[in-house]
This record gives sequence, structure tokens and C-alpha cells, in this order.
Amino acid sequence: MNQSRPSPTNAIKMPDRRTFLRQASCLPMAAAASLVLSERTAQAELKPIVREGSTMLKVSLNAFSFSRMLNSKVKHGKEGIDLFDLVDFCAKNNIDGLDPTGYFFPGFPDAPPDSVLYDLKRHAFESGVGISGTGARNNFTTADTVQRAADVKIVKDWVVCASKLGAPVLRVFADTQMRAKTWHDVAPNATREQVRDWIAADLRECTAFGKEHGVIIGVQNHGDFLRTADDLIELVGLVDSPWCGAIVDTGYFRSDDPYKDMGKAAPYAVNWQVKQSPVGAGSDVKLDLTRLLRIVRASHYSGYLPIETLSVRDKPYDPYQIVPGFVQELKQAIAATA
Repeated sequence: MNQSRPSPTNAIKMPDRRTFLRQASCLPMAAAASLVLSERTAQAELKPIVREGSTMLKVSLNAFSFSRMLNSKVKHGKEGIDLFDLVDFCAKNNIDGLDPTGYFFPGFPDAPPDSVLYDLKRHAFESGVGISGTGARNNFTTADTVQRAADVKIVKDWVVCASKLGAPVLRVFADTQMRAKTWHDVAPNATREQVRDWIAADLRECTAFGKEHGVIIGVQNHGDFLRTADDLIELVGLVDSPWCGAIVDTGYFRSDDPYKDMGKAAPYAVNWQVKQSPVGAGSDVKLDLTRLLRIVRASHYSGYLPIETLSVRDKPYDPYQIVPGFVQELKQAIAATA
């Protein structure tokens, strides 16, 4: 039986010399593009922090709980308190640590004199109060590259301050931090993916600087850009460094089940912000601290659990009364889940 020849439509067409050379010249670029894509994918696959031993938990106080009194004295020169007074408050109320947030130092966003940082560090040490972390105020969502560069500088300045204080973690934001403005307002015509990528680039720069000074960059879900644990994990994954992790804000997940988001984010936590409500300030829905502590322990997180109590408009707020009570509730939950 004679073997039929392939028809023109089924025949394998060999490229001419010019086509072959053109296609061959594209191979290195294609390989490079594939490598970049694979690296990008790897960056997004964030691995949980590996922790050995049983969970060791301590309670810390975020200075923002006393924001009105701190601002009254530090910014306006009126009656109030300063961070040294807050150290004394922690010592008297058996609070293990303090987060002396950057914007409660005189002159913020400028770095304070070393004498102020070192005096506070010494006073905290002598009082038996640890420095659990500190924070800066930044806006990496804006399309204004000049403003973002200025905020990167602020973060770097406060990395140095954190290092001098002995603070292991510096909190930074991935949201506008502007009242009544969302990331859509400050990044008009940009897609969420574009904004995410430039935030990640800024965070990578800050993280590399933090590594040089022994300070971890903690990304806090606080605002409208990081609404879920998946958003937070994705962004930290794009930074792709063990010197950058999540700060889990228990009161700022915008989802149907905030506890589910807490559980998702917990394995990547380098610190926490424990709020009174899981659905935001002003809500009468209380955070289930026992449920939270089960989540924390399941993730094997060890370290500080900073609390942050918030004042609410038209409601009485006395941190001298509210903070000690909330601290005791958290300590009871820690004991109950040990």
C-alpha cells in the first residue's frame, strides 16, 4: 500500500532562515520574562513564621490609648502626660511593655534627640517595662511620588529611632491615614494592582533599611486598602523578606468574619494591635478575647500583645479606668487558654 504524502494543510512548515533567527533572538527575553514571573509568584507565596516551643505571651500598651493626653502636653504644651509618665503607668499597672508611637515624641516627624530616646529607654528598663515596638505615620497609597519618597524617609528615620530605643518592630501603614479619604482619592485613575505594587516597592526599600539596623518592618491592616487577611498576606508576600511581617489589627478587618481573618493572618504576625471591638471603634460588639487567644496560640505566636483602647465621640473615655480593665481581661484570657 502506497504511503500517502501529507497534504499541504497538514504538513509541518519549517521557518525560513530569517524567521528562525528572529524567533531565536527572542528566546533569552522570553526566558527572562518567565523567570521574573516565577519570582513574582514566589514572592506572593508567603511562608508562616517558624516558632519553636510553647507560646510565651506578654501584654503591652500602645501609646495611642492616651493620645489626647499625650498630644495635650507634647504638641500643645498644656496639661497632660508624656511617654515617661506612660512608662510609670505601665509599671504601676503591671503592664509588661509599651509601644511609644513616634508621633508622641516632640517634633515628629523629625527624629528626637538621642538624649530623649536614650533617657526613655533607660527609664523603661529601670521600671521593668519592655519596649514592644514603635510606629511612624506614612501614606504609601498616594500617586504623588514626591510625597511617597518623603514618607519613605520618615520610615527610615524612625527605623533608626527604633533601633536606638531597642524596639524590635516598626509599624507602618499601607493606607492613606487621612480622615474621610480612601486610596481611590489619593491615587485617582490607578488600579488596585498598581497601587499595591508601588506600596510593595516602598516597603521593600524600608525593609532593606530596617534589616541594616536590626528592625523588623510590620505592616498593619488599618484603613481601606488592606481590608482582609488575604490583602495583608499578599502585600507582605510581595516584600519577600523575613524582615517584614504582619501586624494584625483585630479591629480593622472589613469582612463578614473578622475572626477568620485574624486566624489567617496570625501565622505571619510580628506583632498585634488588640482592640476592644472586632468591628471598629464605637461598636458595642466586644472582642471575644478567649477566642482571640485560641487563634494566637494556634499560630504559635510568641511575644507582645499590645492593646489599643480608643475614645469615641460623645462617649466618656478615661484611659486611666479603661486601660487597666482591658489589660486584666486580656491577662485572664491568656491564663484561661494556657
